[in-house]
Amino acid sequence: MANFLNFAAIIIVIILAAVLILQQNKVKTALQGTQKDRLELEEKEKILQKEARIKAIEELKEDREKLNEEERERRQEIARQEQKLTKREDMLEDKIQEYTEKEIQVQKKLDELLEKEDYLAEIVQKQTVELERIAGMSAEEAKNMLLEQLKNDLAQEQMQLIRDNEAKIRESALEKSKEILSTTMQRCMIEQVVETTVSVVALPNDEMKGRIIGREGRNIRTLETLTGVDFIIDDTPEAVVLSSFDPVRREIAKLALEKLITDGRIHPVRIEEMVEKAGEEIDKKVFTEGENAALETGIMGLNKELLKTLGRLYYRTSYGQNVLTHSLEVSHLAGMLAAELGANVNIAKRAGLLHDIGKAVDQTQEGTHIQLGVEIANRYGEKPEVIHAIEAHHDDVVANTIEAVLVKVADAISAGRPGARRDTLEIYIKRLNKIEEIVNSYEGIKQSFAVQAGREVRIIVEAERFDDLASQKLARDIAKRIEDELDYPGQIRVTVVREFRTTEIAK
Repeated sequence: MANFLNFAAIIIVIILAAVLILQQNKVKTALQGTQKDRLELEEKEKILQKEARIKAIEELKEDREKLNEEERERRQEIARQEQKLTKREDMLEDKIQEYTEKEIQVQKKLDELLEKEDYLAEIVQKQTVELERIAGMSAEEAKNMLLEQLKNDLAQEQMQLIRDNEAKIRESALEKSKEILSTTMQRCMIEQVVETTVSVVALPNDEMKGRIIGREGRNIRTLETLTGVDFIIDDTPEAVVLSSFDPVRREIAKLALEKLITDGRIHPVRIEEMVEKAGEEIDKKVFTEGENAALETGIMGLNKELLKTLGRLYYRTSYGQNVLTHSLEVSHLAGMLAAELGANVNIAKRAGLLHDIGKAVDQTQEGTHIQLGVEIANRYGEKPEVIHAIEAHHDDVVANTIEAVLVKVADAISAGRPGARRDTLEIYIKRLNKIEEIVNSYEGIKQSFAVQAGREVRIIVEAERFDDLASQKLARDIAKRIEDELDYPGQIRVTVVREFRTTEIAK
């Protein structure tokens, strides 16, 4: 048994030795194959490097040849340019030589003329001396005497012409202006409305007042919030008073309330619907009124937004005068005056219609109605002549076109004619008292009179305390204070009268 085990161990050792030898042979074989592959790779790499070097050398040669070709072409172009420049330089030199010769000839002629001028001056000098000897006075004295005589003659003729022209102008100007204005005003007749800041809505019965107020006042609060108008419900039988300085809002509130009364269903949701519908109807009404105004005056091409803004004047009043109606009247008057005087009728009518466009937004935006009107006209692309007339119709700027002057005149006629505007007695008396207070606050005033319904104030001053310049300054100062301290329609004329009397008795 022991021998068998030993024999088996020997066999195992022999097998292991054989396996080890086989593994060693495989490793040697693999190492030999790897070394062979590495050599082949190195050989291939050398071949590729050599090929790349050859290719790079060929490309370099090609690039060098291209550069050489471009260089040759550039040198040829430079040579051509140099030839052109050389030719141009030769031509310039020829022209310079030509001009130099001409300059020499001109200089010779100039020298000849100067010699002749000296000769003529010498002759004139001799003749002047001879004339002075014959006349017995110098040339300067004769010149002064002649100028003085001419001046006197011209002054006399000028004064005579001025007197003649003044007489003719006085005779014809007043008559012509009255004729033009009367003809124009006769052709234009537009009704006026009364200014108001409240509207009254009639109710079918007094029970409706409670429904309008609603539970705990929710309906009337909703109405006032949505419309921006004060709803006054008092003891007035079967009536609700709507108060607001914005006429458009007041009209929307009035229309919405009338719809609610007719419908009978009054609650916050229904109120919101009716206010929205009333707003849409008023928007349509505003656009329609603006469009009708443009059609009535024959003015085309107005922007749609401008027409809408113009239509808002339908609900705007000023001193009892409807502003849209006033604008139509001014447009007609300005157009007629322009036709009489041969001015541009279209510009005059367009500017007259738009002159108070700023009043459509002056209750909601800052600025005077003139500033806002100019801004609106600029925004919608109106012509500079129209914008200037809008800006000048209250003398904010000096009117420098005939159309601007005509719009100013038409505005004064429309606003100042009897019945056009309404003033309450209280406001009228306060204005007269304020005018007298301003005038009498100055020293040296004898008497003052407010005439023409407060549109003119005449001041009689102490003659010994005022001269012409001081009187002019007093009138200007009083007019400035009236502008700053009073609100009034139209214009107020300030006239200062200074009278000096001297009496002597012949014995």
